[in-house]
Amino acid sequence: MTSTSTVGEERLARRMARGCEFLGTDVAIMGGAMSWVSERNLVAAISNAGGFGVIACGAMTPELLDAEIAGTKERTTKPFGVNLITMHPQLFELIEVCRRHDVGHVVLAGGLPPKGAIEAIKNTGAKLICFAPALVMAKKLIRSGVDALVVEGNEAGGHIGPVSTSVLAQEILPEVAGDIPVFVAGGIGRGEAIAGYLEMGAAGVQLGTRFVCATESIAHENFKKAFIRASARDAVTSVQIDPRLPVIPVRALKNAGGELFTKKQREVAQALDEGAVEMAEAQLQIEHYWAGALRRAVIDGDVEHGSVMAGQSVGMVKAEEPVADIIAALMAEAASALEKRQD
Repeated sequence: MTSTSTVGEERLARRMARGCEFLGTDVAIMGGAMSWVSERNLVAAISNAGGFGVIACGAMTPELLDAEIAGTKERTTKPFGVNLITMHPQLFELIEVCRRHDVGHVVLAGGLPPKGAIEAIKNTGAKLICFAPALVMAKKLIRSGVDALVVEGNEAGGHIGPVSTSVLAQEILPEVAGDIPVFVAGGIGRGEAIAGYLEMGAAGVQLGTRFVCATESIAHENFKKAFIRASARDAVTSVQIDPRLPVIPVRALKNAGGELFTKKQREVAQALDEGAVEMAEAQLQIEHYWAGALRRAVIDGDVEHGSVMAGQSVGMVKAEEPVADIIAALMAEAASALEKRQD
């Protein structure tokens, strides 16, 4: 007679099969691309544990990305991906770096891909994953030839959109999950939520916040302690104070760094008023602020003045533990949830 736990595991394996096949992994869990955190050590650890690690290229130069991919390859022989930002001024050079390393999956984030980017990535032989913040965007990306989508709600950490994960999943999964694999992200901290999204038609999920306090994460001890102490309500979104500065909201733990960002916006707005900077330079200053503030928190450990980017699932991060244990716990929770449901 089949044991109850085996029934749950079998159901979970069936529901994750499409995502696992697409990623080439044992479990259909992608690591979120978190700047300064999702580097070679954490990425390799996620892949080695059966998931799919993703390097956060962020503002890296092609030379830095080349070294990061090489360093990741030294730590794992399992599949992993590279997340590239659409607005990066050297996007096509970064794509070429991925081609040279035979990167199997490229994730494009930060808006609609610029002209020629989709073709350039597909020509490398890599599978292309893009973010879809709305159904209309999802359909447009599918027509453009992307291979998979990530549906990320505003419960996530870092730069976010305006709609919750649960609403986006309901809007997008029934419409497009039959066409290409769709991974759900934002606010996922336990396996029961993973099981729920799989049953809605998702091929898998993407988690970032849950992995920040992994033993293998290089995030500063202060950064990890801030996560472990925090509750969901501590992860708040930044405020836009000037409509001329199209600031994408950022979710991070509330601290003095948020107030410093408000001050920075006022300074940039005043510089615009005085004609001291052009609009493009003003927007660049805002982005550079976030890059520097995040590094101060993650690497230097200044969790008061830096940006402690975190999703609302931060309240479910209770301790520092190995990636393999995190994934095993999530899978056990998901299988247990599926045991109680009818096939």
